[in-house]
Amino acid sequence: MSHPTESPVKNPLLAAFFVACAIAAALALISHAAKVHVTPMALAALRWLAIILLASYATARRSLTLWIFVGLLAGAEFGHDAPATAVKFQILGSIFLRLIEVIIAPLLFGTLVIGIASHAELKKVGRMALKALIFFEILSTIALIIGLIAIHVSRAGVGVNLPRDVSAQSAPASKQTASQFILNVFPTNIAKSVADNQILQVVIFSILFGIALALVKESKRRPMVSFAESLSETMFKFTNLVMYFAPVGVFGAIAYTIAHLGFSVMLPLLKLLATLYVALAVFVLFVLLPIALFVRIPLRQFLRAIAEPATIAFGTSSSEAALPIAMEHMEEIGVPRAIVAFVMPTGYSFNLTGSSLYLSLALIFMAQASGIHLTVGQESVMMLTLMLSSKGLAGVPRAAFVIILGAAASFHLPMESVYLLLAVDPLMDMVRTTVNVVGNCLATVVVARWEGDLPASLPARS
Repeated sequence: MSHPTESPVKNPLLAAFFVACAIAAALALISHAAKVHVTPMALAALRWLAIILLASYATARRSLTLWIFVGLLAGAEFGHDAPATAVKFQILGSIFLRLIEVIIAPLLFGTLVIGIASHAELKKVGRMALKALIFFEILSTIALIIGLIAIHVSRAGVGVNLPRDVSAQSAPASKQTASQFILNVFPTNIAKSVADNQILQVVIFSILFGIALALVKESKRRPMVSFAESLSETMFKFTNLVMYFAPVGVFGAIAYTIAHLGFSVMLPLLKLLATLYVALAVFVLFVLLPIALFVRIPLRQFLRAIAEPATIAFGTSSSEAALPIAMEHMEEIGVPRAIVAFVMPTGYSFNLTGSSLYLSLALIFMAQASGIHLTVGQESVMMLTLMLSSKGLAGVPRAAFVIILGAAASFHLPMESVYLLLAVDPLMDMVRTTVNVVGNCLATVVVARWEGDLPASLPARS
């Protein structure tokens, strides 16, 4: 059930939060101008009052995203007011990251095996499947490249200056020859690969396992596919449970970061946020829009069809929540059910354009923040790892963060740089998930057009 639009003015808690923020900001400016002396304790009390009001509003709304913002604000304030004590709360962020780390391997294995083995009948789908998969991979690669270029242009992570001891402890591994790198991609022991956070080895094992399973007879394949589906579904639920700890983890991580680096660290985070928004806008306007025009998709009808699923994706940060309504709307505008039933779910495994762009951007930001210079070869390996490991993770909120953490461990990036991402991840997740949904809807219509099964003019939705 959709909630009626709520004006901030009409909600007393939210209105009181904005009033408290405004008063605190005004008094801080007046005090800074030396016109009226306001004690730091009074200003801190006003800021804490505003945080408590926002926490009360989040409780009333039962919104995890709001609680994450409460954790962010409370952590920043605590780190500023009591830095000596705040650094001890790093353990909360570390616990949260450990809970995320334990998800990575089983989630990757389950989703990749399902994505390959459950489509063992692809040869029956034939030409449509080939076109769709090629289209997905081209779009995802373009998204990765745009994210990579965007973060190098903005250099949002440069100047963060993580503590020297942190960066030194997490220096990249020694350079490898090409033959050593190729050899190390392939696992010798999958348990060791999981224990050592070798995400690319886990991905290679999962892909080969999925291909082998696809070649097995249906009677033998079905139990293992069912196991992989159950494993994936369980890990999605596991991730959702872990995300309930996110506000506490964000509080500890931001308190520790602000205590170490001060509020100056917020500027690079705002630059990162702006970089992602601009990069996604570029991707939509200069990649998705030209594709829609090239295949002669009537934009007005298409935009009306994707408006509701895109809104659901933005509000829930989950592509899975928008899938049923997106499939229904695609059928309503004339895309045959057979195409919708294949392209949309497959796109959830192979066409995560918004997440792909974010992953490349975020990983390079972490390296910049850590003062680690990456060669073109290292960045290429990172992009390959992200391209393979991101398949199938669109369904759960903030799943891209799971991949980021795994990739960071694989490439020896400091975990403290992950704390920085954690602060703004909810704001980034909503937008990248929306682009995931829009990209999958467009792919469905494009494939239908290529197959000659789309009407010359899309019918209006009823």
